[in-house]
Amino acid sequence: QVQLVESGGGLVQPGGSLRLSCVASERIVGIYFMGWYRQAPGKERELVARIRSGGLSNYADSVKGRFTISRDSAKMTVHLQMNSLKPEDTAIYYCNLQLGSLDYWGQGTQVTVSS
Repeated sequence: QVQLVESGGGLVQPGGSLRLSCVASERIVGIYFMGWYRQAPGKERELVARIRSGGLSNYADSVKGRFTISRDSAKMTVHLQMNSLKPEDTAIYYCNLQLGSLDYWGQGTQVTVSS
């Protein structure tokens, strides 16, 4: 059972930056996706950004140009650099590892953007 541990959430003012990190407990061999989803109160969980084991990434339209996902495959770590944060980015951010038909989730980290 792969475990995902997130870090880096917190409170930030609009226009500020945060960096989230997630590390997997095991090294994965093969094709997989690691990324970030978020869920705001009263809303469904949505994809923020993810990166494939080969390096290709994709982003939600709402974060393009502001967020950057990166990875260290040797350390099974993925980072999400979030710049120009907006109040609507406020949510619980969950790390996700998708391996074939299996989905693994972190416990979530709160990101609050408020003045």
